[in-house]
Amino acid sequence: MREITYVLKAPMGLHGRPAGLLAGAAGKYKCAIEVGSPAKMVNAKRVIGVMALTLKQGNEVTMTFDGDDEEAAAAFFADFLEKNV
Repeated sequence: MREITYVLKAPMGLHGRPAGLLAGAAGKYKCAIEVGSPAKMVNAKRVIGVMALTLKQGNEVTMTFDGDDEEAAAAFFADFLEKNV
């Protein structure tokens, strides 16, 4: 199991567009991927769940990866978060 954390820098936080991109990218991996905060984690492959987190600029987001391709997924999302939110 892998875990990454990131502090959101985008002024709009994790809103509709990046949430959709995140969920779409998560769907390409076989491993289980969860995203959220210490208060609530959701399935990263479900865009509605990701949007429901209402993560704002300055919030810390955690992603966990568990499964066959967890290393590749963690590396991809570390870069994804830096570039998109």
